[in-house]
Amino acid sequence: MTALHELGAAALAAKVRAREVTALEVAEAHLERAQRLNAHLNAFLHLDAEAVRREARLLDRRLAGGDEAGPLAGVPVAIKDNISVAGSPTTCASRILAPYVAPYDADVVERLRAAGAIPFGKTNLDEFAMGSSTENSAFGPTRNPHDLAHTPGGSSGGSAAAVASGLVPLAIGSDTGGSIRQPAAFCGIVGLKPTYGLVSRYGLVAFASSLDQIGPFARNVEDAQLLLSVLAGHDARDATSSPRGFAATGGEAPTSLSGLRIGVPEECFAEGLAPEVRAAVGAAIASLSRLGAEIIDVKLPLTRLGIPVYYIVAPSEASSNLARYDGVRYGLRGAGEGVHGLFAATRGEGFGREVKRRILLGTFALSSGYYEAYYGRAQRVRAAMRNEVDEVFRCVDLLASPTTPTVAFRLGEKSEDPLAMYLNDVLTVHANLCGVPAISLPCGRSTHGLPIGLHLTGPRFGEASLLRAARAYEGASGEGHRWPPEPTS
Repeated sequence: MTALHELGAAALAAKVRAREVTALEVAEAHLERAQRLNAHLNAFLHLDAEAVRREARLLDRRLAGGDEAGPLAGVPVAIKDNISVAGSPTTCASRILAPYVAPYDADVVERLRAAGAIPFGKTNLDEFAMGSSTENSAFGPTRNPHDLAHTPGGSSGGSAAAVASGLVPLAIGSDTGGSIRQPAAFCGIVGLKPTYGLVSRYGLVAFASSLDQIGPFARNVEDAQLLLSVLAGHDARDATSSPRGFAATGGEAPTSLSGLRIGVPEECFAEGLAPEVRAAVGAAIASLSRLGAEIIDVKLPLTRLGIPVYYIVAPSEASSNLARYDGVRYGLRGAGEGVHGLFAATRGEGFGREVKRRILLGTFALSSGYYEAYYGRAQRVRAAMRNEVDEVFRCVDLLASPTTPTVAFRLGEKSEDPLAMYLNDVLTVHANLCGVPAISLPCGRSTHGLPIGLHLTGPRFGEASLLRAARAYEGASGEGHRWPPEPTS
């Protein structure tokens, strides 16, 4: 008999709706696993078992009373700790917010509750989502469940590790430059960054507001699609929220991609790509071709400017957004004298090294005499990148590339080299800068058993085609999620 933690979200919700299992039984199975394995993984920063049980009992009573079960009935969903859940700590993995408890639910959490899901703990991340390894957390790094000596990626490493190891079937994260897709690739699961504006950012603690987007993690594409259908939709509290929604299609995975044109950007296969990644992604593209897709070589020359543009735009917006952490309104309060002393003590004690580095970079780029030379120029290049990708999508329906240049690296391997760490996002920042949707899904393993990710990118609001191709590849390739070994030390 399949254990409850091994079932996907769609299967679990079906069992709860059919009353074959209670929401409380589902919650207890996942709580037992999380409490046993989290000491090895550090995927969760906060997990209130009694709050989870209360939510599950309440749902069971409602269903017993005849209430309609939602599409995620009884499904535990972990939430990245930069997303507000009423009554729970929201620390952003930072000392500066360690005392803060959110007074309200984010829009996505409201939607999860309405769909019958059980909010299940807050997951670890790089501080304020600034990083690619979850090593920048003030509360210690998360470990990759496939090899505890390796990073799970970042910044949503806790969410990815929790899903990959079966602590939960679903999780939500945020993606500013690859923070959903890179951890999904490193942990061997599915991670989707939706079109900018498709999912409300209300209740997401801002890093870079023009880039941030909430999205799903799952162990298969069907579950990611189901979760996206719950999260998507207009929210008047978010000025950038689109009036569009997204409906999950369900049914069997498509067996043909006939008529679909998939572009392969040559710039994504340049120097620096690990041979094992190149081979696995090449084989995945060949599989897409066998499914009937037309494979077309394309050029996106401005992608080479993605990292420099991103690391001007994102720190600049972070400098502005993080100015609110001053020790006056909420969070940590330093012991400095006077206004400037208070600010300096609070921010000096509360922010970690990487957050300080990005604030300094962003403040410089926005400063008088440098704004036009840096931030203004970066925004013009970003506009040119959007035009370039729009033009390419007149010729193809999707793009295929690797998610990351390498497999998961060892913890500590790049901690002292910020530039090497930043280059982990070289293949993912483009989608954020252009506001388009992208998904990472497993497409192979390295010789040491570490997962490799295939990255598919679509045009704005092209999630339906993106997920159709992802489901077809997943069904045909046999390269889906594989269970990691049980951690022992």
